Amino acid sequence: MGLEVSLWSCQTAQKENRLPYYNQADFTPQFLSPSEALTQIDHTIGEFSFTDQHGATVTDQDIEGKIHVANFVFTSCISICPVMTKHLKILQEQFGDNPQVEVLSYSVTPWIDTVDRLEGYTQQNGITAKNWHFLTGNQAAIYALARQSYFAEEDLGFTKDSSDFLHTEHVLLVDGSKRIRGIYNGTLELETQQLAKDISWLLAEAKKP
Repeated sequence: MGLEVSLWSCQTAQKENRLPYYNQADFTPQFLSPSEALTQIDHTIGEFSFTDQHGATVTDQDIEGKIHVANFVFTSCISICPVMTKHLKILQEQFGDNPQVEVLSYSVTPWIDTVDRLEGYTQQNGITAKNWHFLTGNQAAIYALARQSYFAEEDLGFTKDSSDFLHTEHVLLVDGSKRIRGIYNGTLELETQQLAKDISWLLAEAKKP
């Protein structure tokens, strides 16, 4: 009995030292080894192509093999968006020069948020990191990516279309294989601090043979 308890405790500790994978919109965590994830996790972020605040095209190929963080904002938002942007600046401080990390802030009002407007927003908010992209483009494509790839509104997103406004405090962490590894409330500073720790964990995981 003692040996069984010891083995169970060891296995539990190993799982707790892993970041879970999320394969469905209900965000049920799956604690798997990287080899197990290869066969058990099939949900990944889909293809996309949008334009950032510098007028550069950013596609899913640009995040291939990189850790990235995604959230959804709009420049005229006066509620949760400024708070999320402020809290996510911890990533700029810690990973702004790291070529293996990208931050993607998708505009949910792309018909308003032009390249110039996004550039002004980043300047106003002190966003200087080259790896933090504020993205604009086709509304339907952004909304579909948010709801069906990032599960930004959890399973509720599957009942909505582009006519239903997208507004969420969720911030998603995605690994280099485009699999969701974390979901956080971007309006809470403690959660964005945890996000930063989890990015460091993924960076270390990626270096393991």
